[in-house]
Amino acid sequence: MVYVAWLRGINVGGKGMISMAALKKMFERLGFGDVRTYINSGNVIFTTRAVSPAPLAKRIEDGIGEDFGFPVKVVLRTRDDMVALLKALPKTWQHDQRAQCNVMFLSREIDAPSILSALPSNPSVETVRYTPGAVLWRIDRSQVTRSRMTRIVGTAIYKNMTIRNANTVRRVHALMDDVKGA
Repeated sequence: MVYVAWLRGINVGGKGMISMAALKKMFERLGFGDVRTYINSGNVIFTTRAVSPAPLAKRIEDGIGEDFGFPVKVVLRTRDDMVALLKALPKTWQHDQRAQCNVMFLSREIDAPSILSALPSNPSVETVRYTPGAVLWRIDRSQVTRSRMTRIVGTAIYKNMTIRNANTVRRVHALMDDVKGA
């Protein structure tokens, strides 16, 4: 089975520094196959015979703690999860000079449609949608200062998600498709 591990909060502002080469080696040490990383923000594509995400995520989190000495939350998604997510992500939503488009990957603890009512969005300037496993967020760059979504930083909700822009998500999905047997 092909998975992507989205690591939360590594290599941000000089904190939680992990080289992608060392991270790849750690995944290989844990017995995962076809390991590849994409950019420096903790996006790891791999294969495994394991099919239960919760113990798999814990195994990866434990490995990171052992090898790098600090805790990192891991959100896992299968290739099928990513196919469904990309069907929900409008193709017109691009992360570019005109707009910000992010995917907020939710941990199992907060993954429910009710998450939308807990997010402080400003519907007059931003679009926020739930899809199983994630919240999709889009805002025109000219309106970013009017967004309320930055208010989630430091909250329990924020600590249970990891965010990637739509370009990264689409590229990681393409890399997952390149894995043998995907």
